[in-house]
Amino acid sequence: MDGKYSFSLARDQLAQSGLKTGQAMSPADVERLKDTASFGKLRDLSYKWLGLRLRSEYEIDEYLKRKTADNQLAKRLKEELKLYNYVDDDKFASAWISSRRAVKPASKYRLKRELLQKRVPLEIIDQQLDQAGLDDIAAARDIISRRRARYADERKLMAYLARQGFSYDTIKQALAEDE
Repeated sequence: MDGKYSFSLARDQLAQSGLKTGQAMSPADVERLKDTASFGKLRDLSYKWLGLRLRSEYEIDEYLKRKTADNQLAKRLKEELKLYNYVDDDKFASAWISSRRAVKPASKYRLKRELLQKRVPLEIIDQQLDQAGLDDIAAARDIISRRRARYADERKLMAYLARQGFSYDTIKQALAEDE
C-alpha cells in the first residue's frame, strides 16, 4: 500500500476480495483485509498441523491459543474446523486407539490414561474402548513375543509390562500362555 508492504493475502482470499491495482481503500477496508489475511495464515498453519495426525478438541484449542492472541479469530477458525469435521473427539479417540493397537500395543488402562491427557471426555473414551474390543491378554502376549529377547529376566519383563499399564493378573496369565 502506498508503495510499501502492508499485508499479504492468499490467492483465494485475493480473488474473493475483488482488489484491483490502484484501488483506493478506506481504513475500515484495510483492517478487514488484514483480518482476512491473519485468518488465512492461521487457517493454513492449522490445516498443515492437522494434516500430521488427528487432534483432540483440547489440543486444537491449545494450538490456537499459542498461534494467535485474537480469540475471535481462533473461535472463527474452530467453527470452520468443526464444519469440516476436523474437531471430533469420537473420531480422534477411535483413530488413537487403532493407531496404538497397530504400532505399539498397550493396555486399556494406558490408552485411557493417554486419551485423558489429551482431555478427551471419559464417556467418549469408554465408548471407543468398548467398541474397539481390546483384549489386554492378547496385547500383553504380543508385547511379550516382541520383547522376550530384550528382557531375559522375567521380573524385568513383568516390570516392563506393568509400566505399559497391564495388571499383575493379566501379566501372569499372558506369561503362562506364552510358555
